[in-house]
Amino acid sequence: MARSKKVFTTTPDPAQEKPKDLVKRDFTASAPNRLWVADITYVATWAGFAYVAFVIDVFDRMIVGWNVASTLRAEVLPLQALNMAAFNATGSLDELVHHADHGSNYLSIVYTDRIAELGAKPSTGTVGDSFDNAVAEAVNGLYKTELIRRKGPWRTVGQVELATLEYVWWWNNARLHGELGYRTPVEVEAAYHAETESAQPALAGQGTR
Repeated sequence: MARSKKVFTTTPDPAQEKPKDLVKRDFTASAPNRLWVADITYVATWAGFAYVAFVIDVFDRMIVGWNVASTLRAEVLPLQALNMAAFNATGSLDELVHHADHGSNYLSIVYTDRIAELGAKPSTGTVGDSFDNAVAEAVNGLYKTELIRRKGPWRTVGQVELATLEYVWWWNNARLHGELGYRTPVEVEAAYHAETESAQPALAGQGTR
């Protein structure tokens, strides 16, 4: 039986200048919008491959941006996931580190320019080393296990897109994550904001009647 052809979702370009690794495998964050990790995976369908890009906030493991497309082109696939994450973010992104691998998708001018526009700092690990982008790799693995392998086979890219939409909602709002003390990402983020607000001193002349 013929072996399936491996699909490379992130192909390095030796000529491109690469940002430094600002993460060094330390996937922790003190607040939302401090560290985002991004990666691409793929799903085989009867109509060809569906490529899936995720952007994950390391603080609460929330999938803050995603996109499904039939192409790996940077301006179509990962850029739209990044734009979704930026649109959904609250407050400044000046303290944000965006971490991905050395794939040409993430090192393209259109993608790196968008990171700069957001005021974020780019960071890259190595291609093919799951430890350098461990959180994103873990999300991809769970996505494949909990949705793709369980609900397949897949007929079209559109079918994968709709299923991914539902999966992301479940991941963020209903799935209990062991890394979060068996809470959901939404619960963790809400608790952070509630604690932050309660720690702020009352403005002068407010808080009493």
